[in-house]
Amino acid sequence: MPIDASTRFCAVYGHPIRHSASPAMHNPAMAALGLNWRYLAFELHPDNLRSAIAGAKAMKFIGLNLTVPHKLLALEMMDALDESARTWGAVNTIRFEAKATDGQWQPLHMFSEPPNDIRAHGFNTDADAITRALREDLKFEPRGKSVLLLGAGGAGRVAALKLAQEGVGELHLVNRTTSKAEQLAAELKGVRGHVGYPKNEVDLVLNATSLGLRSTDALPFDPKAFSLSRATAAYDMIYRPAETPFLRAAAEAGCRTANGLGMLLYQGAKALELWTGKIAPISIMREALMKNVYGSSI
Repeated sequence: MPIDASTRFCAVYGHPIRHSASPAMHNPAMAALGLNWRYLAFELHPDNLRSAIAGAKAMKFIGLNLTVPHKLLALEMMDALDESARTWGAVNTIRFEAKATDGQWQPLHMFSEPPNDIRAHGFNTDADAITRALREDLKFEPRGKSVLLLGAGGAGRVAALKLAQEGVGELHLVNRTTSKAEQLAAELKGVRGHVGYPKNEVDLVLNATSLGLRSTDALPFDPKAFSLSRATAAYDMIYRPAETPFLRAAAEAGCRTANGLGMLLYQGAKALELWTGKIAPISIMREALMKNVYGSSI
């Protein structure tokens, strides 16, 4: 339906953001649900994150998604944190809420005329999405497996903690800033966490860095320290380009490979359900993503 004065908005903030396929996924889904909503994408430097969240709140946006590098920063900027955000230590979805007449906080879609007293409620929908995507795209079952995780930022931290919860056997952490990897390793429970490259073979190499978004980016790992021929599978959270240099090298080394399209789909579907209170039309969202990233729904 056409945009008018009653159209409601959601958005994703990131730095960079031009690669994002979230608008292509969410707008058809919102239309399929019969909502007069639009989903936008904004390039946002992390220095401006707090004011941008406040701005969306003031303009009575329905909600926000956050991508690199905002997920950790947003934790202290929320008025309320869902258990998912507290558990995984990162926020990738914000739902704006207002108080109903009974004093309970309700999502803004429940109000035809939202009041001015609005709060930002932070959630994390990444954790379940990553393990679901690994199972569906790579037939990877984490329990007892060995994983090399590249990156200990917002997405990497969530992946590490979720894999630990799922019973992964060994988790090797590599990050540009070693101290951040050491801090994450200390948080892991019930899993052997190691900082640095493994000496033996691993079942999965998972790239949770942003290296690969740009054509000029280096590989997210040091080929002199680790050979992809010692890995069975490789997953890149990046989905555009659909085949990063990392995934190309992994395929050439004989690994099973998958990009982050499945993770994007499932975290986005959960975010949409949090905003709307309705079941997300996953098939429509998947088809829209495939067309946007690959140019085909096949």
